[in-house]
Amino acid sequence: MIKFLTKASYTPAGVAALHKVGGTNRKQAIETMVANMGGHVEAFYFSATESEAYVLVELPDWTSATAMTLAINSSGLVSITSTMLLSAEEMDKAARMQFDYRAPGN
Repeated sequence: MIKFLTKASYTPAGVAALHKVGGTNRKQAIETMVANMGGHVEAFYFSATESEAYVLVELPDWTSATAMTLAINSSGLVSITSTMLLSAEEMDKAARMQFDYRAPGN
């Protein structure tokens, strides 16, 4: 599973819809969608000062993450960006990998 920190920014129409249905409704919708993709939501928070939500999800692969982004962004009410997250142990493994690299211009 791959962890992603997803930032959702609501358009004015999205904020109006959120005001109408509430935050719990949106959280449940995202939890259901992510579960149907084989993942799960670890945390879901709205920002008190921005028209945004922050969601920590685990998804099986990049294809699932892309499908989630396409589905949500195509609504026109929300725009999301996702950042892949690595554990400290995964970073250690990456740091130990050896390969040849030639910098531009060399």
